[in-house]
Amino acid sequence: MKHVLLTLSVVILCGFTLSAQKVGYIDTELILKEIPEYQTAQQQLNELADKYKAAIESEVGTIDALYRTYQSQKNNMTATQRAAKEEEIISKEKVVKEKQKIYFGEDGIMAKKSEELLTPIQNRITAAIEVLSSTDEYVMIIDLAVATGVVYKNAKYDLTQDVLKILKIK
Repeated sequence: MKHVLLTLSVVILCGFTLSAQKVGYIDTELILKEIPEYQTAQQQLNELADKYKAAIESEVGTIDALYRTYQSQKNNMTATQRAAKEEEIISKEKVVKEKQKIYFGEDGIMAKKSEELLTPIQNRITAAIEVLSSTDEYVMIIDLAVATGVVYKNAKYDLTQDVLKILKIK
């Protein structure tokens, strides 16, 4: 009996404690769309990515042409010539794969440029969220842009516009 009363007391106390807690949500995708620096950074990143993709595609085109030429001429080549041409093609493919890694890899140029351009913006948003959460004493703010499985949201708890006000965007 004491165990049941103790459990019931804990459940009631937790209910009162949780009801006093404030929870809200934001949508960082909407916030980012409103930040001009983000739009500029995205444009710069897209232009840089297009430049690197074009360079890679050009080299891949060269390799494809080299391979097609090899395929059409290999019957007229000696075994040594075929091996040399195959090695040349394989070598060029390795160079292209290495360039792809340098440009688009985890520690590549694009990742570093993205971090350079976007981290300050992300830090500003995080700081604004922290100001909002400490000012209004929120215990949890959920980001709908990364939260999967949200089946219902009440606009009353949407803090996106509040974050934009802190960022002085709206």
